[in-house]
Amino acid sequence: MRLAEMGAHVVLACRSEPKTTPVIDEIKAAGHSASYLRLDLADLGQVREAASEFLASDRPLHVLINNAGLAGQRGETKDGFELAFGVNHLGHYLFTRLLLAHIEAAAPARIVNVSSGNHYKADSFDEAALKKPTASMTGLPEYSASKLANVLFTKSLARRYPAEKIATYSLHPGVVATDVWRQVPGPLRWLMKRGMITSEQGALTTLHCATEPALQTESGHYYDKCKIKKNNRAADDEQLQDWLWNKSAEWCGLEA
Repeated sequence: MRLAEMGAHVVLACRSEPKTTPVIDEIKAAGHSASYLRLDLADLGQVREAASEFLASDRPLHVLINNAGLAGQRGETKDGFELAFGVNHLGHYLFTRLLLAHIEAAAPARIVNVSSGNHYKADSFDEAALKKPTASMTGLPEYSASKLANVLFTKSLARRYPAEKIATYSLHPGVVATDVWRQVPGPLRWLMKRGMITSEQGALTTLHCATEPALQTESGHYYDKCKIKKNNRAADDEQLQDWLWNKSAEWCGLEA
């Protein structure tokens, strides 16, 4: 809604059209512009279809916000990757790579990767584990690794594109009381969410990175509460950045 109020046509790329339609209706009822794009980040084939559909629309793409944050769930994606890594990183990676030339054509443009403070809890990747169902009982170690991947991907993009063409940011939105916690048992979920911030508060840093004019000359930074914050030092490892970029390209069937 905030982006639409600023004059953007907002494309909501989501799995469920029935769940997304009321949001689009609300935006339109307020006199703004929005549309739906089916995107299932757990299915790389469908990610390709979504990118193709968007490109066929010939809309310019000035800001891409990669917002998925699947947490606390266990399993694997359709392509056999650990669920959190596959959704939170690999699906975003492929979608972004397929749209990069189009984003660059709209320069100055931005890519915003919503990470998490949990990225501090990971420092490397077990390649074999990334290609198996979730191993932990809570799914949180895997979630932390996927959020480290978001920061590494941001820094890789910043090394490849000058900020005046594509500025890239990662961020911690805060611990937000959304349905991402729906797998947590009811009473515990209610107690947890009492101490969390609202969705409106949780969107502020994303909006700051997506729209603040002064940030266009910066790229590759990690933000918290609308300010640059020192990220996990593991994310500054260029060898790890390149390993993740190259492996992700291999797994997605792309040239590195």
